[in-house]
Amino acid sequence: MLDDRARLLLKTLIERYIAEGQPVGSRTLSRASGLELSPATIRNVMSDLEELGLVVSPHTSAGRVPTARGYRLFVDTMLTTRRDAIVSATLPQDQPQKVIAQAAQMLSNLSQFVGVVVAPRRSSVFRHIEFLRLSERRFLVIIVSPDGDVQNRVVHTTVDYDQSQLQEAANYLNATYAGMTIEDVRERLKGEVERLRGEIVVLMQTAVEASSEAMKQDQEEVVISGERNLLSVSDFASDMTHLRHAFELFEQKAQLMRLLEVSSQADGVRIFIGGESQIVPFEELSVVSAPYEVDGHVVGTLGVIGPTRMAYDRMIQIVDITSRMVSNALSHNKGGS
Repeated sequence: MLDDRARLLLKTLIERYIAEGQPVGSRTLSRASGLELSPATIRNVMSDLEELGLVVSPHTSAGRVPTARGYRLFVDTMLTTRRDAIVSATLPQDQPQKVIAQAAQMLSNLSQFVGVVVAPRRSSVFRHIEFLRLSERRFLVIIVSPDGDVQNRVVHTTVDYDQSQLQEAANYLNATYAGMTIEDVRERLKGEVERLRGEIVVLMQTAVEASSEAMKQDQEEVVISGERNLLSVSDFASDMTHLRHAFELFEQKAQLMRLLEVSSQADGVRIFIGGESQIVPFEELSVVSAPYEVDGHVVGTLGVIGPTRMAYDRMIQIVDITSRMVSNALSHNKGGS
């Protein structure tokens, strides 16, 4: 455990480093902390903190900078956030896609880093399904969700079906399975081969398979805004390898999804500091994220991605307020549809 003096010096060092981006020396710490300590005493404390893995001394400087472990201790035990009204922006309340896109942009603009929003997970439950013949061996599947969302998918088949057969299949699905998930319907159809004509079962299985794929493709969309902001971050400008790592993360959306999925399982704002685990594999990046809700149910996650040297107190406020705004906008939208 750190004593009060060591905690104050570590807190001061991290705050100065976040603000200025330069290794912090003993003389600066003595002045900034307000402690009546000699430079030699401060150097001894810094040596102890370095042994604990909380700070490190770059080869080019006598000063020290925080490590991922140091940032974690700072974030978990020393950070105090003020509930300032930091945003005056509003989000649209007409289309969920617009809400998500503008939320990502707002996160980016306020943080001056990268804003990320995972679009709401859609229910695969269908209220109504229709088949429309387009041409020979080709028809359109139209799926209507309980909240009125409509998805379309073109299906190609090995045999031709006329519109009456398509209508018969759609009528059976609507009468028998409406209100179930597409995945459950697909499983149930496997047992219907004996009771229904073979070609109709094959038709329905083909259509339901295509519907399931369509819903999976539309789910879990990651909206990213402000990647170019990282070009002006001094931590990255001096090392193109760091910048390349950051952009690789944005391209590998599956990895980003796994990271943000962890956030959706927790209440409130979560902070992931690069290098402390495999969740954020790049030491120079940190993520501040929070889940958002629709009618009390978590449906997605949003956050800010930036350098490890970021103003965490401000990022927490930005992410927290934006998550509340998105929750309100989407709940309002659902109630108005």
